[in-house]
Amino acid sequence: MKLLITAGPTHEPIDAVRYIGNRSSGTLGAALVAAALAKGHSVTLIAGPISLAVPTTVKRIDVETAEQMHVAVMANFRHHDALIMAAAVADFRPVAVSTGKIPRTGRHVLELESTPDIVADASRTKLPHQRTIGFSLLPQGQLQTSVAKLKRKHLDLMVYNPLETMNSPRITATLLYPDGRQEPLPPMMSKAEFARLLIERTMNLIDRSV
Repeated sequence: MKLLITAGPTHEPIDAVRYIGNRSSGTLGAALVAAALAKGHSVTLIAGPISLAVPTTVKRIDVETAEQMHVAVMANFRHHDALIMAAAVADFRPVAVSTGKIPRTGRHVLELESTPDIVADASRTKLPHQRTIGFSLLPQGQLQTSVAKLKRKHLDLMVYNPLETMNSPRITATLLYPDGRQEPLPPMMSKAEFARLLIERTMNLIDRSV
């Protein structure tokens, strides 16, 4: 199968040297790439600003901002069977970006606007055989909010990952499906273990469509 995977944060410029971003190392995205390759799948990686190396057999597209990632995903998704949206895209960006460096004096107010909802936009364009998988990073006890996001974004699978595990080498997740099924995973799986499982679940979704 052909998989499109996103990884890492996005950086939304404030001025020539500063930015807004999310705390993401891209480790999970790299683990997903490795798990997919181990199963013999073809992978395109769209990576935000991360320093992790990936095998040369992977087509890698480097981006910085949410808008750049949106353009890359929309241009490449049609050539793939599934999109796994593991990137931690910044939810907001400055309305105006200074061309220089804002002086460190007094107080400054930033006006922010929402960035594109990449996985939702991809879902609106998917063909019958294509699948979209998203992530929901929310505090403990907000599983139903993730269920609502799954439906609103028209996803085929949502990974509910409690906020408390952020920046951890391990992950505690629940897989949510459009038919109402919920699959709690073993607590504190390594990201490599989780990646192998998620690739299997993604393949199951694709197999049922062909």
